[in-house]
Amino acid sequence: MMMVRMDLLLVTVINVVMFAGSTKAVWISLPSTGMKCVSEEIQNHVVVLADYFVIDEQGQSVPSVTAKVTSPYGNIVHDNENTTHGQFAFTTSEIGSYYACFWSASGTAATLNLDWKIGIAAKDWDSVAKKEKIEGVELELRRLESIVQSIKENLEYMRKRDAEMREVSEKTNARVAHYSIVSIGICIGVSGFQVWNLKRFFQKKKLI
Repeated sequence: MMMVRMDLLLVTVINVVMFAGSTKAVWISLPSTGMKCVSEEIQNHVVVLADYFVIDEQGQSVPSVTAKVTSPYGNIVHDNENTTHGQFAFTTSEIGSYYACFWSASGTAATLNLDWKIGIAAKDWDSVAKKEKIEGVELELRRLESIVQSIKENLEYMRKRDAEMREVSEKTNARVAHYSIVSIGICIGVSGFQVWNLKRFFQKKKLI
């Protein structure tokens, strides 16, 4: 009975881990000229690991590409020129959208595969298992614990962003309301001045 419960727990943990993994694998069709980019919004202190390679679709020489990854503030975290494959790995130090851009370096169209792993998905769990001498259910529970922690951090980040956006929205609404009141006051003042000016004009002309 205990073994059955352990097996069910293992299956449940594996399903949750597979569901919660943060991996983006995309195919990018690069034109002979121009650039294509993939972006991902990432928090601070998050591990990012990615592999990319050009696909040989016609059985000819594989075209070379140039790859560049930039941070939200424009800092270059990876730059690789005239290559057919590569890898970049870094830990984020800025919050925001990171851009991975690719363009053909040989002047010919190309198809590129990008496997982008973030956070828990980028962690080498085999090394963790060997280092801490854990396996099976214990290893999956450790992965599940990391996933829960990652979800918690994401929720805190979203809550913080929501509070910031709410504050900006409230300030904007206050400024709009202030502007509206000032605009109404100016309109009333201008209208009153026009009425007073017309009244004086008619009085001078002895029309009233």
